[in-house]
Amino acid sequence: RLYKIPLNLDLTKIVGCVATQILVGQFDIQFSFGEVRFVVQSRIDLVRDDQIIGSWREGRWPDSQFYEVMNTNVLGYKIPTERELVIYLSNEISMHLHDDSDQFECIRIAIEGEKSEWVI
Repeated sequence: RLYKIPLNLDLTKIVGCVATQILVGQFDIQFSFGEVRFVVQSRIDLVRDDQIIGSWREGRWPDSQFYEVMNTNVLGYKIPTERELVIYLSNEISMHLHDDSDQFECIRIAIEGEKSEWVI
């Protein structure tokens, strides 16, 4: 379960859930949608109408548009490539999580009830 986003990764448990907090560290950003917890150490872009409206990068504070992620229902998700995970929110924002390193861990996904987590 290490590196690259598996195209068959099942995140259906996030649908209908909301994030109530976003935790920001020096080298990561963390959030949960219901039973699924994300720890991201690579780029996240927030997109609306095909335009990037906010982003987070390691060592930076997230743009204020990340407030719009909180308390907003997840409509669905897709994995267009093994380098990108897209989460669709009910306010027409999509979160684009990127796996942008072949050498280092970029994303950890822990799902309650599963013994191990996905390390991407």
